[in-house]
Amino acid sequence: MKTVKDIEIKDKTILVRVDYNLPMDENLNIADDNRVRATLPLIKDLMHKGGKIILASHMGRPKGKKVASLSLAPAAKRLSELLGRPVGFVDDCIGAGVEERVTSLVPGEILLLENLRFYNEETANDREFARKLASLCDVFVNNAFSVSHREQASVVAITEFAPQSCAGFLLEKEVKCFRDSVENPSRPLVAIVGGAKVSSKLNALKNMLKYVDRLIIGGAMANTFLKGQGIDTGASMIEADLVETAAAIVEEAKEQGVDLLLPVDLVVADRFDANAETREVSVDAIPGTWMGLDIGPETGALFARALEDAGTIVWNGPMGVFEMERFCGGTKAVADAVAGSSAFSVVGGGDTGLAVKVCRVADKMSYISTGGGAFLHLMEGRELPGVAVLTGR
Repeated sequence: MKTVKDIEIKDKTILVRVDYNLPMDENLNIADDNRVRATLPLIKDLMHKGGKIILASHMGRPKGKKVASLSLAPAAKRLSELLGRPVGFVDDCIGAGVEERVTSLVPGEILLLENLRFYNEETANDREFARKLASLCDVFVNNAFSVSHREQASVVAITEFAPQSCAGFLLEKEVKCFRDSVENPSRPLVAIVGGAKVSSKLNALKNMLKYVDRLIIGGAMANTFLKGQGIDTGASMIEADLVETAAAIVEEAKEQGVDLLLPVDLVVADRFDANAETREVSVDAIPGTWMGLDIGPETGALFARALEDAGTIVWNGPMGVFEMERFCGGTKAVADAVAGSSAFSVVGGGDTGLAVKVCRVADKMSYISTGGGAFLHLMEGRELPGVAVLTGR
């Protein structure tokens, strides 16, 4: 995969696909600017090398319509503040007005285009839309790992028309980090998989069994696995159609010599509410009308012990409803154990990235991925379309 390090930048117009799909508060202020900060190394490098920089991104799901609340103007303002220099903004991403602004760029200048998804052609991977985007530049750089699992015009089709296409620093780092941690890890390799649904991570679980030495399952998805072991899970969330599949995964793990760990106790509640009545119970003692909303302290300790000798840890999905403080204990126990480990630790998924920040251990993780869906895509053993089109270029 050719990277931007292999390209001559001076005086060239560089179109960089970034991910500025930012969380906004009710006043349309940026609530978390981490995705903007993650692009700074590449932008500064391109500025230093004399490139004329165009940035392109999506924001939300406007479904082909111009939606004022999904404009990227706030991202341009924040980027300008972080760089300490003006960042231009244009209220479209194709057309004569955009072309005029691009033509006027001088080396070191930056222009952010308006939301790509204001056009349905973006999500349709439309070739003509991609051609118009590519006509703006001499070099296309994909620096958006988090959308590289999507076949979209600014990620895939654009590479057919751009004179040169390559990977940016962030995309290169993300892919290398995942491959090093899963395909060539320091062992034991331990995967921690949590979150709400087995269905969303079924393929990832099956694929990871080929690589891991130990698999830890928590979160609401663990309820379906417990049910598959004949345990009465009360009113806990389960996926009834996947109970047998979950049981089969447990058996497959045994056959492959993978140590699979499930919760032994839970924090249960009488309702899904921050103020609900709670208890800590063994998994075989869940009251019939109560639901599990977090792993219990014994499980947290069990999972922590399973991480003590790890050489590599890959974590995707929280252990409970960590957004509610009363059900954050399990996620915090695991987060602390990962943080205290000497293993190379990779955290993937938006919820998991947020969880380690809530638990105040983000700075102790070896790497926090910027892409949830793309990270899961790799865990499933699938190729990223946005990476595949850059391979061999």
